[in-house]
Amino acid sequence: MAWWTRKKEPLDRGGASESKVSIPKGLWSKCDACGEITYTADLVENLRVCPECGHHHRMPTDERIAATLDAGSWRELDDELASGDPLGFVDQGSYRDRLNKAVGVTGRQDAFAAGEGTIGGIPVSAGFFAFEFMGGSMGSVVGEKITRVFERALERRCPAIVASASGGARMQEGIFSLMQMAKTSAARAKLRDLGLPYISLLLHPTTGGVAASFAFLGDIIVAEPQALVGFAGPRVIKETVGEELPAGFQRSEFLLDHGMIDRIVPRLEMRRELGRMLGMLVSGDATTT
Repeated sequence: MAWWTRKKEPLDRGGASESKVSIPKGLWSKCDACGEITYTADLVENLRVCPECGHHHRMPTDERIAATLDAGSWRELDDELASGDPLGFVDQGSYRDRLNKAVGVTGRQDAFAAGEGTIGGIPVSAGFFAFEFMGGSMGSVVGEKITRVFERALERRCPAIVASASGGARMQEGIFSLMQMAKTSAARAKLRDLGLPYISLLLHPTTGGVAASFAFLGDIIVAEPQALVGFAGPRVIKETVGEELPAGFQRSEFLLDHGMIDRIVPRLEMRRELGRMLGMLVSGDATTT
């Protein structure tokens, strides 16, 4: 029998294998920016901001809601709305299968959480993209829920706030998805007509049809540090124009320098700053300086 077919007996390590310490998965997290290893529980407590370099890691939607609104004030609405498959779309797999998988993984019916709560004691109609659901893509249900955020703000005469983190329009719904750009923008315009404040919070990443519609229509547009914000991604633009792009192109700092957004606010300061801005907007003494 050839030597490579023989099975070796395991070495006797004196019981060392039995006493080997098993480290639970997810106990530690490595920073994507500086490489620092942090105890995951500590990172979560620090709102997933690296304590060494300040890098803002992606944040699950439930944690985002808790970090943004006053404790105990959130009431989710429209959570029963779920996407259909109007085009019977199939590429490498069916759209229906993709939806079912996303629902199973996230426990959400779609890529947006809508509801009401308070920030700094001020009632708000609020919405939060769930990037973990198909990259936060905007289909007809997401567009409907965003529209309802604005409509509730109209009904209750309160400010609206939407936190965006999205890859853009959902291609599996075709024109039905693209129509949401106009639908959400029209609903937002009604708020402006009545002088009701709308704060748009841009997270990493905010791109495509979301960036090209309501996300850039806020009375105040706020972004987290180093968030990628724009219509097409830097790689696509570079290949299209055939030129080297400026350093930091489409990051929130670049947009602030070029007048596209009003403020960059670190996550650990976000609730306090949003409360301050809402207080000024509601009192009619708004400023973005």
